[in-house]
Amino acid sequence: MSRPPVLIPHASGTNRDDEAAQAIRLAGGEPTIAHVNELRSGTVRIADYAAILLPGGFSYGDALGAGGRLALELRTWFAEELATAASAGKPMLGICNGFQVLVKAGLLPGPMGETRSVTLTENAEGRFECRWVTLSVEPACRSGWLGAIAGTTMRCPIAHGEGRLAVADGASAERLENGLVAFRYLADGARPTSRKPVAAAGAYPANPNGSVNDIAGICDEGGTIVGLMPHPEDHVLDWQRPSGPEGGLGLPLFEAFVAGAR
Repeated sequence: MSRPPVLIPHASGTNRDDEAAQAIRLAGGEPTIAHVNELRSGTVRIADYAAILLPGGFSYGDALGAGGRLALELRTWFAEELATAASAGKPMLGICNGFQVLVKAGLLPGPMGETRSVTLTENAEGRFECRWVTLSVEPACRSGWLGAIAGTTMRCPIAHGEGRLAVADGASAERLENGLVAFRYLADGARPTSRKPVAAAGAYPANPNGSVNDIAGICDEGGTIVGLMPHPEDHVLDWQRPSGPEGGLGLPLFEAFVAGAR
């Protein structure tokens, strides 16, 4: 069986692309890391890939806010190509800074071009958080490719200062709860028993940034675009786990992502 080609866009300051590429290889895909300037020049084309993964890091040093400048580039130069890819059902995944980019570009929860009612902003505790968390993959999430691992849990690290998912109003939060929540923060080692998060909403440290309703990641209305703040690419092999219970690898997420691209 052929290995689906996965595009990993790189911008100056991005620093998690190699780890993302390793996760894609282990999951059965064929990653290509390409600088955003290669996409702009046409040397590399989004249309030639079966899936797109926006990795973590600090694109452009977060000079215009976390993910702000790369999000502006996506909207300005690649909006039509990304819309075409999404409508064709090509999976897209944004991790940490990549998630910030997708949200600020308007791709999550989308659609691009509408007034944004969701953002990622400063952590509630007012400090950079770098440690391991436990996540549930929400069974009610409407993402088709993520459905392969729905109801499971993952353990992986976070490393962000602006990861708090905030909404404009109650209606915006309600919209997310209608199948757009992809991941939630759980109390460490806990296993979900229902659609409700194990950790109380906003409970620190299980919820490391104060995200509304313990939301760690979301998808778009079509279910093809998914983003999350934690780093599953840093727990694709068991030896990467420094402590805590066994299992909870992030590799199944990438396997589901690659399978969705076949």
